[in-house]
Amino acid sequence: MVLTPVLRAVVAADDVPPLTPDGDEARRWAEDELSKPAYDIAEPTPFDRIARAIGDFIASLFDPQVSDGWGSVLAIVATVAVVVVIVTAFVVWGVPRVSRRAAARTPMLFGAVEHRSASALRAAAVERAQASDWEAAIVLRFRALARGCYERGVVDPPPGATVHGFARAAARVFPALGARLEDAAAAFDDVRYLRRPGTAELYRLVAAVDDDIVAARPLAEVPA
Repeated sequence: MVLTPVLRAVVAADDVPPLTPDGDEARRWAEDELSKPAYDIAEPTPFDRIARAIGDFIASLFDPQVSDGWGSVLAIVATVAVVVVIVTAFVVWGVPRVSRRAAARTPMLFGAVEHRSASALRAAAVERAQASDWEAAIVLRFRALARGCYERGVVDPPPGATVHGFARAAARVFPALGARLEDAAAAFDDVRYLRRPGTAELYRLVAAVDDDIVAARPLAEVPA
């Protein structure tokens, strides 16, 4: 059968969906369109909703229309409540002390990482002295001296402090031992940096200063 141009146009029109769908067809088209991933991105996340709710609440506190002018009062009350909570936290837990900073800070001691306690360093120094390794014994005993002051909270040497800088700081806390602290620091420098041989006498000097520091009572107030 040969179709005339008019008949071909009529048949083609039957294959084209109607431009104005009925109710069910329109609803199905809308559901199919909204199910595409592009529309998921535009949806607000739960975090967005929470942040928006908090923002709306704070803004409402400053709205002069709230409760016949009570919005500003509510905002002031909320601010005072936050301040009270912060002050209460400081009163209950206090300000972090040196011992808390020690746990968070890298345990640097005279340019080297040192995790050992003062007592552990003293034990290591005694072991090296018994083996006549005087250089190592002197270095370890002076480190024990510095670590002991830090553990007691009387001297807090910064990570880059030198032995002489520490000796000066310790002398302000233990003024009667100032000269001997400088001698002990010089002994540390001699064997650690100047590569001079250590001796039993130098070790006994450092050990004696360490023992006296342990037994001494620091000044209650250190002069600036």
